[in-house]
Amino acid sequence: MKVAMIVCQESPEVIWNAFRLANMMLEGMEDVSIFLNGPSVCYEQSDSEQFPLKELAKIFTLSEGELLA
Repeated sequence: MKVAMIVCQESPEVIWNAFRLANMMLEGMEDVSIFLNGPSVCYEQSDSEQFPLKELAKIFTLSEGELLA
């Protein structure tokens, strides 16, 4: 199944949960794309120990997820 997620929030927790869900779906052999819109495009600036966004984004792209902004 093909899944597209659109994220347009600046909250690190929302972006973190989107990447977590997308990575779990990729493990289940789904075809997943994430489209970052508006303030979510700057997700790297919200990276923290509590919300490791850069790490999750790296795992997502290395797992053949499609990240669009």
